Amino acid sequence: MQTDEVREKTNKSKIKTLRIRVFGIVQGVGFRPTVSRHAVKNHIKGSVSNTGPYVEIWAQGEETDLRNFCQGVREKPPERAVILKMHVEDTFPDVEVLPDFDTFSIIESEKKTGDIFVSPDIAICSKCKQEMYDKTNRRYLHPFINCTCCGPRLTILDAMPYDRERTSMAEFPMCEQCEWEYTHPQTRRYDAQPVCCNECGPEVYILSSTGTSDLSDGAAQKQTVEPVRIVGKHSKQAECGTRNNTVHHCVGPEAIRLVRRVISQGGIAAIKGIGGFHLCCDATNEAAVMLLRNRKRRPVKPFAVMMRDMEAVERECRVSAAQEGILDGHQKPIILLERKEGGRICPAVAPGNPKIGVMLPYAPIQLLLFDYDDEITMPDCLVMTSANTSGAPICRDDADALRELGGLCDVILSHNRLIRIRADDTVMDFFRGEPYMIRRSRGYAPLPFMLSESWKGEVLAIGGELKNTFCVGKNALFYPSPYIGDMGDVRTVRALEESVERMTRLLEASPALVACDLHPDYNTTAVAEKMGLPVLKIQHHYAHILSCMAENDWNAPVIGVAFDGTGYGVDGTIWGGELMVADYDGFVRKASITPFLHVGGDIAAKEGWRIAVSLLDEIYGEEEACHLDVGWILCTEQEARILCRLRERRVKAVV
Repeated sequence: MQTDEVREKTNKSKIKTLRIRVFGIVQGVGFRPTVSRHAVKNHIKGSVSNTGPYVEIWAQGEETDLRNFCQGVREKPPERAVILKMHVEDTFPDVEVLPDFDTFSIIESEKKTGDIFVSPDIAICSKCKQEMYDKTNRRYLHPFINCTCCGPRLTILDAMPYDRERTSMAEFPMCEQCEWEYTHPQTRRYDAQPVCCNECGPEVYILSSTGTSDLSDGAAQKQTVEPVRIVGKHSKQAECGTRNNTVHHCVGPEAIRLVRRVISQGGIAAIKGIGGFHLCCDATNEAAVMLLRNRKRRPVKPFAVMMRDMEAVERECRVSAAQEGILDGHQKPIILLERKEGGRICPAVAPGNPKIGVMLPYAPIQLLLFDYDDEITMPDCLVMTSANTSGAPICRDDADALRELGGLCDVILSHNRLIRIRADDTVMDFFRGEPYMIRRSRGYAPLPFMLSESWKGEVLAIGGELKNTFCVGKNALFYPSPYIGDMGDVRTVRALEESVERMTRLLEASPALVACDLHPDYNTTAVAEKMGLPVLKIQHHYAHILSCMAENDWNAPVIGVAFDGTGYGVDGTIWGGELMVADYDGFVRKASITPFLHVGGDIAAKEGWRIAVSLLDEIYGEEEACHLDVGWILCTEQEARILCRLRERRVKAVV
């Protein structure tokens, strides 16, 4: 018989140690708790930690157990994880003494350098939704419910690695029950950084800066809504008044009920979500939608609609299986869907447009707008458009909301979880059954594009003047930012500068060069030039072709076709409709649309009727052109005459 000492030596000789590094979206998605569960299942001892660039696992066990453990980590990661690379070592020349583990544990994150992958924000999962509407659950109707599979990520993150103390949830100490869930592997919230409940989490409240109120339960009438004026300060003691000037607290459930009442009676609410504020009203109420259009000075541009569930979507729109899969997935973008005849959504939502931008609720507070514990009947389709004044970025905090939204809405529902970086909604369309991006933002940014070229270096591409998105390039990884907006407003320029600073810090990038548009008068060009870095100016349409090459990881020369409108040319003229032979080193312009006068300069690129009037004048002469302009409802005769004069005299007219 073997002695106990011999048996122990024999068992130890079978034990191997592995160091595993997992790269990809493996932070903020419950990866470490999942690794811990795989370890327990396969009798593995060791540790797992976030390092910033990757998750590092030390695993000790018998060879068969280690093989099964590695297979489990690779093939059964958390639902929201994306493993891009998994490096397994069994020799460690950089380690003097191998650790000897008694158990498997999640340990404090150890900061290391390397590639960084920041998780986008993730829509509420089905399990959290079920818990939120379970009256026996302690998170019943909790506006901030989340778990390792869902909740805010990028928008609350201060720095990597992704741990609670480096997020805006750090200021909310966990209660005893939440802390138990956070620290025990058998729970769904094991190591879920934003975990909280009704007792210890953020709170919603009604926001106002005024000292009087004319609000009562019946103050907001259908189609004729008096502005709500709420009393109080930004605090847990925020208050709202009533018509008889009595005062009561308006926090939590009462605040949500108030907002639901305002919306149901034809009013407009501003609501703080994950990446910023939305303006919201009843999408089935023509008067309410027109009120929002008038206040926002947005006469025809379509509004996005948030629908309660897929039943409402299928009633209002034609939707394919592929569209439904993305619409109801964990990213929940806005998707442009064909409208059905006879639906409930009013024409003012998207005047003259056969499509509607549709999304499903992705934040708990949005679900609570549709269904709550009260007697209020809510529509199942709500306009949900970015809360901002014309030209400004989406409002992010209470100061923004008070400054920008007072004249646009009747009530503001805010909360005290800080948004670190704006993230507007992603917009997507389908072509030939395949999805394509119109605006890549919440749910997708800042997931990087990976190129196969082994490039080295760091660069910032500051983005275009309209519909701005910037990009941080770090070696062969390219991280697009969330959507920023149009740069014609100084507030959006400030938002761009703030977002660049935060993104480069999160990604630990120190750009050695900044790329910008060739146009000398763009605000983005000015931002680039004042950063104190070498500036590389790129022709607008060549930049579009380069982005298509990078998105598809294409390294060979291409014939590039760019028909996105106008861009400043290398010869100082306006280019548009370009055919180029291009690669990453440069381009040759082979063909283009014949140049023509842009009356009004850059504004002609935004107001296409000006270009049409100019071209008709060139083709037919002034008299016939004016007749056509009026007949085709391009403009009035007076406007046509003015443009013809400007064109003739070459005043505010450029080629």
